[in-house]
Amino acid sequence: MSGESPPLNGDLSLRVVVDTETMAWSDSPGGHVQRKRVHRVGPGESGQVTSIVRYAPGASFPAHDHPGGEEILVLEGVFSDEHGDWPAGTYLLNPEGFSHAPFSREGCLLFVKLRQFPGVERRHVALQTAEEPWQRSVRKSVSWKKLYAQEPYSDHMRLEAWDAPAELGQLNFPQGAELLVLRGHFEDRLGRYGRGTWLRIPAGDSIAPTSDDYCELYIKEGGFTYLTSAN
Repeated sequence: MSGESPPLNGDLSLRVVVDTETMAWSDSPGGHVQRKRVHRVGPGESGQVTSIVRYAPGASFPAHDHPGGEEILVLEGVFSDEHGDWPAGTYLLNPEGFSHAPFSREGCLLFVKLRQFPGVERRHVALQTAEEPWQRSVRKSVSWKKLYAQEPYSDHMRLEAWDAPAELGQLNFPQGAELLVLRGHFEDRLGRYGRGTWLRIPAGDSIAPTSDDYCELYIKEGGFTYLTSAN
């Protein structure tokens, strides 16, 4: 297909682990904005993409819309557009039909997912997670903060804090899941996953953390429904 690029981690049936901290940055067409792509299916600049994105101080993009929606978690610095200034910890869901001209005065680091949120009825979300209290989970040693869930869409996102990951036992993901380690680390029989590690767990698979370290994560479940698999 014209414009297609070779898929990157496009097979949803495979477990994927990417340590973004060890990856090299690549330039985006926007200039002064760099990225580390962990997933891409479709055309190079208009497909489904999951990335870590870095804005240099003063970097900006021209106004654009977001077919298929956009999700952003601000990891460091302050991300801005004409709708507001969004400091570290801000969660944004920009649905289809949303338009903005983003920039950063001081520079910022973002976790970004593009074209994975179809549906014109999705609501726009701008949540300052640092101001939200942690909610205790029914699971031992777990607290959480809701990021997004909306009927009838299947995807739902949250932050989780694991006080002692080894006490969680086996975590099952019947619909599959994506995880990004934000603080601390956890381990399982297959490896160690520190800050900046992105994991995709296939549908029906599980993890069994063994670490006793504190760990904070972004977790998304139900999102495979809206992804194109390249297997």
